[in-house]
Amino acid sequence: MPNVAITDFELNFLRELISAEQLSAKKAQQYAQSATNPQLKELLQQVATRSNQAVQQLATFVQ
Repeated sequence: MPNVAITDFELNFLRELISAEQLSAKKAQQYAQSATNPQLKELLQQVATRSNQAVQQLATFVQ
């Protein structure tokens, strides 16, 4: 991906998005660990995985 200059506002917004996704991943993983229903457990693990992937993708814009 080409380097594109972003504004301070955009940078701060990306950092907030990353923080929100990290929190989402953490909570989904915690809920998955305590879930007793296998389908719910799997769904929450998928949410955690997708949130972690989003964090990685968003982080490429901040580097």
